[in-house]
Amino acid sequence: MIDPIIHSSAAITLIGGGEATTDDLNDVLSLAPICVAADGGVVLALQAGVMPKAVLGDFDSAPAAVLDQIPQSRLHRIDEQDTTDFEKALARIDAPVIVGVGFMGGRIDHQLAALHGLLAFADRPCVLLAGDEVILLAPPKIALPTRAGEVVSLFPLADATGRSTGLQWPIEGLNFALGEKIGTSNAATGPMSLQMEQPGLALIVPRRLMPDVVAALCQPDAARWPARGR
Repeated sequence: MIDPIIHSSAAITLIGGGEATTDDLNDVLSLAPICVAADGGVVLALQAGVMPKAVLGDFDSAPAAVLDQIPQSRLHRIDEQDTTDFEKALARIDAPVIVGVGFMGGRIDHQLAALHGLLAFADRPCVLLAGDEVILLAPPKIALPTRAGEVVSLFPLADATGRSTGLQWPIEGLNFALGEKIGTSNAATGPMSLQMEQPGLALIVPRRLMPDVVAALCQPDAARWPARGR
């Protein structure tokens, strides 16, 4: 088990080096003011005038001239190559929820790796900003104020089953599995809820719900998945 470097009782913003704007970052920081950068994400942080509390990663994509602007005490170099910088950061942040920006968009392999990270660190609730949507690993239970007609997509990262309310096509009785059953382009009929039996289902909802998702995951009684063996 890896000991966390960052401890927080509030949500944390994690910046990646992928596609994101300063407006995206500011939207996320309004919900999670403490900022941590994963390797090249430090570039966007400084462009936005934000000094990260920590920079984590193997530093293969963060320019030396940028790293020179960060106090040495905030630089945490992690040289192992078995995990991505996103995973390195997830493993070392202890917070109610991590809100990630700069991990979706751009290269498809990077996006797939980020989704892998959500599942690999199922015990670390994380919400990823992805353009006009947000993506998270569905927790054991969650309720959101979706509006009738809004798209709610469910995509299996691993086999998963559960129950739902407020969806046009309920999920009870379905066995989600890659290559067998997915749940993209479902639709809300009003406020929705999920209760999952296993960690494995990516939940994709409109960006406007990001504050509600973060608030739900930060509740003191919010259920979490146990840590996976790693």
